Amino acid sequence: MQWTLVVPLKPLERAKSRLSDTADDGLRPGLALAFAQDTVAAALDCDAVRDVVVVTDDALASRELSALGAGIVADEPRDGLNAALRHAAAVVVSSRRTACVAALNADLPALRPPELARVLDAAAEFPRAFLADAAALGTTLLAAGRGRELRPFFGGASRARHRASGAVELHPGPVDSVRQDVDTGDDLRAALALGVGPRTAAVAARLLTTEQ
Repeated sequence: MQWTLVVPLKPLERAKSRLSDTADDGLRPGLALAFAQDTVAAALDCDAVRDVVVVTDDALASRELSALGAGIVADEPRDGLNAALRHAAAVVVSSRRTACVAALNADLPALRPPELARVLDAAAEFPRAFLADAAALGTTLLAAGRGRELRPFFGGASRARHRASGAVELHPGPVDSVRQDVDTGDDLRAALALGVGPRTAAVAARLLTTEQ
């Protein structure tokens, strides 16, 4: 089974506001783009992934991520994260009714293709399934099999909402790179410790230089 991943990305100038204590306004948009680029590049290298669709209205992100091989869907609802994911999933299914769709966070700069494959292979056993984030409060991946609605409930304490919605929580063993999203400075340090992709590493090096 191969998956279409739907990756949501808000406009870069508004992304990663919780990193304000670590990165200033001049660096945050570039950091958010680097996270997304490394996430998408790793996802496209995963054997379990057929393709990646990014839902965004950001022109720069659209150009850079399409250059990596991602499809782009405009955020037509413009009504928040979950509405954007529902819309993108509907676009995917409208063109390929047998698609298996999974929503994946755009801020997984340490993502490893084999670990992502392990999560998606585990998700294939259930109609809907999700992976909790490193903090065990949120969600980094939500998967829906063929003919199933995605029904996303991302944002804040989404782990409990996804579980309450009937999605099965996955426990596929060590998949730290798929769990480690980046919202705060501590999250970024944890991702750097795991080993991030080249674009995030480059921007993080600039960040460290400005701190010195």
